[in-house]
Amino acid sequence: MIDVVELIPGCAPTRAHAGDAGLDLRAHTRETLAPGEMVMFGAGIRVAIPAQHVGLVFARSGLSTKHGIVLANNVGVIDTGFTGEIMVPLLNAGDVPYTVEVGERVAQLVITPIITPEVRIVDALPETERGGNGFGSSGRD
Repeated sequence: MIDVVELIPGCAPTRAHAGDAGLDLRAHTRETLAPGEMVMFGAGIRVAIPAQHVGLVFARSGLSTKHGIVLANNVGVIDTGFTGEIMVPLLNAGDVPYTVEVGERVAQLVITPIITPEVRIVDALPETERGGNGFGSSGRD
């Protein structure tokens, strides 16, 4: 159960289909984004993320693939202690202006469990087959 306060009536997050992971977040202002411009949209809601969970704000695939509208921060993280309005920083990565309309679905909120292990400072890490080999080291390009 997620507790939601609607700051703007009608902004409650909804799922398009039963079983969808993401709750759609809607813009409550109309704004045109020029190519390369970033605008911060309020979602019109505040939420209480349960303990041992995190709220992750993701871009909507339709906006990104059809119009080049992406999240400026790639993925937003909402910790359990934050209860302010959810904000969605949209960036127009396309080459034409795009107008976000009032009520338009602009992002998705996914609530997922997390683990929060303690951090321990050590002098070395265990040896592994891969070691420090990074990007491309698995033999695939």
